[in-house]
Amino acid sequence: MSFRPDNPLVVQSDLTLLLETQSPGFADARDALLRFAELVKSPEYVHTWRLTPLSLWNAAASGLTPDDVVDTLRRFARYPVPENVPALVEDTMGRYGRLRLEALDDRTLRLVAEDDLLLEEIVHLKPVLGLLGERIDDVSVAVPVGARGELKQVLTHCGHPVEDDAGYVDGDALDVALVDTLPGGAPFRLREYQLEAVDAFAGRHPGSGSGVVVLPCGAGKTVVGIAAMARLGMRTLILCTGHSALQQWKREILEKTSLTEADVGEYTAERKELAPVTLTTYQILTWRPSKHADPPHYRIFHDANWGLVVYDEVHLLPAPLFRETAYLQARRRLGLTATLVREDHAEEDVFSLIGPKRYDVPWKSLEHQGWIARARCVEVRVPLSSNDRLRYAVADTREQYRIAATNARKGRVVEELLERHADQQVLVLGTYLDHLHFVARRQGIPIITGKTPAAERAALYGAFRRGEERVLALSKVGNFAIDLPDASVAVQVSGTFGSRQEEAQRLGRILRPKRGDNQAVFYSLVSADTREQELGERRQLFLTEQGYPYRIERVA
Repeated sequence: MSFRPDNPLVVQSDLTLLLETQSPGFADARDALLRFAELVKSPEYVHTWRLTPLSLWNAAASGLTPDDVVDTLRRFARYPVPENVPALVEDTMGRYGRLRLEALDDRTLRLVAEDDLLLEEIVHLKPVLGLLGERIDDVSVAVPVGARGELKQVLTHCGHPVEDDAGYVDGDALDVALVDTLPGGAPFRLREYQLEAVDAFAGRHPGSGSGVVVLPCGAGKTVVGIAAMARLGMRTLILCTGHSALQQWKREILEKTSLTEADVGEYTAERKELAPVTLTTYQILTWRPSKHADPPHYRIFHDANWGLVVYDEVHLLPAPLFRETAYLQARRRLGLTATLVREDHAEEDVFSLIGPKRYDVPWKSLEHQGWIARARCVEVRVPLSSNDRLRYAVADTREQYRIAATNARKGRVVEELLERHADQQVLVLGTYLDHLHFVARRQGIPIITGKTPAAERAALYGAFRRGEERVLALSKVGNFAIDLPDASVAVQVSGTFGSRQEEAQRLGRILRPKRGDNQAVFYSLVSADTREQELGERRQLFLTEQGYPYRIERVA
């Protein structure tokens, strides 16, 4: 392949990929790379991607071949692809499927290796001792049913991903169908990409029935979960991020399916209902009466014959629940998320215990089709006062971040932005409660935090949806699934140490399609020349990865 100066991609022998943002083929190359590469950093002109084992295993699980990956690299590459790259891609992707789990009988599975040498290597790995049974033949070994999840988790960490074809136990039957007409009379049907996501998750391949669907906030992940439940027709447990998200799931299930109130139960602190469809939260499941006690509500996983377990916002799944998920490998599992990024770097555990990525679609593709709003992202840099600058100079690292995040001068900027968007509905989002209360009092706007009673919270959300409240201040409760479709502007006054997860969730609050120009604006206020500005550059990573322009404004 000769030198092609107009192509946007430079492929390097260490598996890093440099993508020029100003090249005419940038957008097409970015969307193609999302299928098999991981974005590392994204400053203005050159984005750095990397081919990682996990990104390539997810690609293999989704049906891509090594030739698909290499052909894509060659199509967009400016220079010849280094000779070692195709070999490394083929070797890494080839590991997925070299080990396969199959059902043997009710109590035993069989781990089948591609050849006898690979099996010999596997059975001598120290981390798998105690997880394997007797050798069956030269290429297979028995596995106790209860070790299914832990074995996959251990082998993935050892660089040997397992293709799980052992199948699933069908849960109790659930008589459910999607409706054709919503309560208000509007027609209802799945969008094409939602149908594709359900097909990818619940298809006929032996491994189908477990995995992750990645869709932007506002693109209808809840609908995908409901449609998967209807497709399978089995008793379903849905794990939500909080009470508001649980109520949203319940509303949508009752609106979009033939199920009634009696069919949908809530397993919460107030109610302990086990119904054909049961909704609960990560918080209730991980609650324990004392530090050393076992969480008493884990029993919900085993108290009913579930056919499907849905993990809403799976990238937020608490680490303790991975252990319980390891025991649920005979149940179908669906993870829903806008991003597979986890700040604890446990993406491999999501891959092995929930399942591989089954479906993904670039955010900008849905934006172009009008399914989510177009968004502008603006970072506003606000200087510290002289007094705060002095406090900042002598503080330790963590306190420096707090001083920067709670910069009082941000209050005036919020006021100016509310005036700039006086005819739009606005969410003010923050992490530090004292500062958020300060901003809310200054502007005279209602505030919702984790301590706001559920009834008051529901009333404020309802008033905002009806247009009776134009502005709402939200703490970290605003990071999670909340249906506020008319919010078109978000002002983030503080965030959580550069969390890309949080950036994705907060942007998602304003991405529901809008009437008129279908435009949303996401402002992030950061204190200039501080650690908050440095960490803000990490948060930008997610936004620029999805193709959003990121403009910087400075306040005098």
